[in-house]
Amino acid sequence: MNFSMNIHPVDATIVIVYLAAVLAFGLWVGRGQRNSADYFLGGRSLPWGALLLSIVATETSTVTFLSLPGVAAAQNGNLTFLQITLGYIAGRLLIIRFLLPLYFRGEIFTAYTVLETRFGKLSRRAASVLFLGTRNISDALRLFLTALVLQIVLDLDLATSVIVLGAITIFYTLVGGARSVIWNDVVQFVIYMLGALAAFIIIIQGATGGVSQLLQFAEAGDRLRMFDFDFSLTKPGMTFWSGLVGGAFLTAATHGTDQLMVQRYLSARNQRDAAKGLAFSGLIVFIQFAVFLLIGVALMSFYSQAKMVSPVSSGDQLFASFIVNQMPVGLTGLTLAAVFAAAMSTLSSSLNSSATALVNDVYLPLRKNELSPRGQLTAGRVATALFGLLQVAIALVVGMIGTSESVVANVLKIAGFAIGPVLGLYLLAVFAPGVGQRAALAGFVTGVTGLSAIAYGTDLFWAWYAAVGSLLTLLAGWLIQSVWPVSEVNT
Repeated sequence: MNFSMNIHPVDATIVIVYLAAVLAFGLWVGRGQRNSADYFLGGRSLPWGALLLSIVATETSTVTFLSLPGVAAAQNGNLTFLQITLGYIAGRLLIIRFLLPLYFRGEIFTAYTVLETRFGKLSRRAASVLFLGTRNISDALRLFLTALVLQIVLDLDLATSVIVLGAITIFYTLVGGARSVIWNDVVQFVIYMLGALAAFIIIIQGATGGVSQLLQFAEAGDRLRMFDFDFSLTKPGMTFWSGLVGGAFLTAATHGTDQLMVQRYLSARNQRDAAKGLAFSGLIVFIQFAVFLLIGVALMSFYSQAKMVSPVSSGDQLFASFIVNQMPVGLTGLTLAAVFAAAMSTLSSSLNSSATALVNDVYLPLRKNELSPRGQLTAGRVATALFGLLQVAIALVVGMIGTSESVVANVLKIAGFAIGPVLGLYLLAVFAPGVGQRAALAGFVTGVTGLSAIAYGTDLFWAWYAAVGSLLTLLAGWLIQSVWPVSEVNT
C-alpha cells in the first residue's frame, strides 16, 4: 500500500483493544478441551447459525474486504461481479445433494477420508498434503498483506506486525481449537460488516445530494448493471455464464472438498444443521458482496461530486485510503478492526484445519501404535503451533525479499490450480464407480497439467478454471481406467 496514514490515538487504541479482545474471547469460549473431537470439531455440537457465519467469515479475507469495492469503482465498473454469487448458491446446493452425505457416514475428521474409503490411502494422503501446501503458502501471503496494514496503523516495523498478528491468532487457535475459531468467526463477521456499513453511510453522507445523487451518478455511468449474458469464455470480466457455471464449480471445489470448509460441516450437530448453515451462507455472501460493490460505486460518486482526484492509482487501495483519510475518529478504528477481523477469521481457520488434516490424514495413519485421546489433543496443538510458525516465517521471508502484486497474484493462481482437479477426484468417487486409484490419480495429474497449460497458454477467464480442471480430471480418469482396467485394492 502506497498511501500515507496518520491515525488518531483513539483509533489506534480501538485496534489494540480489539486485538486483545479477540485473544481473550477465543481463550474463554475454547476452554475445556478434553479430546481430539473437542479440539478439531468443537465436540460436533455447534449450532448451524454459528457455522453459517463462520463459513462466510472464513471465505472473506482482507483482500475481499479491501479489493471488492475497487472492482465496482474501476473505470466502467459495475455490479456484474455479483453474478458469481449465483454460482456460489448453486454450488452449495450441489454440495448438499451429492457431497455432504459422504461426510456424515461415520465419524470422520477430514474431507479426505472419503477418498481413502473410495480409492485408497494414497489418494487421501495426496489430497491432504496438497491442501496443506497450498493453504499455508496462500494464507502466509494473506498474513503478510494484513501485516502491511497493521504496520502503518500502529507505526510498527513489518516483522513486528507479522509476529503480533501471527502470535494472537496462533495462541487462541492453539488453546481453544475449533470452538474458539468458529465463535470468533461469528464476532468477526459482525465487526467487519458493521465496519463496512458504517463506511457506506459515511460515504453517502459525505457526498452532495446523498442517496439521490448517488443513484443519479450510478445510472449515468451504468454502474448498477448486474447482468451480462455474453457467451465469451475469454472476456476479462464476469458474465452470467462464467458466474453461474464457473462459480458453481468453484464453490463445489472450495466448499465441497477443501478441509477449511468441510471442517465446519463436521462440527455441526447433524447433517441437517450442516446443510442449513451451508445453504443460507450463500444468501449472506450475496448480500455481503452487494454491500462491498455498492461501496465501490459510492466511493467513485463521492470523489466525483467532491471534484477530488482519486488518491491512489490502484482500485484495490481506494477503500483503505478512504477509511484512513476520510472517516471520523472512532469509526476509522472500528473499520480498521474490521479489516483485521476479516483476516484473522481466515488465518485461524487455516491453522485449525491444517492441524486437523496433518494429524488425522498423515500422522495418525503412519503411527504403529494407537494414540490416546489426550495424546491426539496434544498432537493437534503442536501441529497448530507449527503451522502458525510456518506461516509467520513465510510472511517474514516475503517481507525481506520483497514482492509485487503480480507475484502474489501468480502464487495464489498456481495454488488455485489444484482446487478444480481435487473436485474431479470427488466427481470420480461419486459418479464413476468403476474407476480405481491409479486411474484417478493419473486423471488428477492430467487435470493439473492440462489446466496449467490452458491458464498460461490461453485467455480463458479465471472463473472457468475450477470447471475445466475438474472436468479434465473426471474425463481423464474415466478414459485411463477404460484403457487400463487394473483391478485394485485400497492401499
